[in-house]
Amino acid sequence: MEYPQYRKYSNNKHFFKITSASEFEELSFIGTQLVHHIFVAKILPDRNLIQDLLHDSQCAELSSSEEFERLLKQLKNK
Repeated sequence: MEYPQYRKYSNNKHFFKITSASEFEELSFIGTQLVHHIFVAKILPDRNLIQDLLHDSQCAELSSSEEFERLLKQLKNK
């Protein structure tokens, strides 16, 4: 699989940039505030989340680099 891969939840409140089989970035809306987290999967549940994001179409849907970068830029401009 080639990285990065981009996914989002269908409610458009969580966006993921998956950079490897064990790392991802998440942009999420908490209320109206946008927050950015970088995760390194060190335990099995975190690795399972990455696999679910990549392979389970009912867990997350496809997104794009443009969508992720637009939100990241929005966050940095605040």
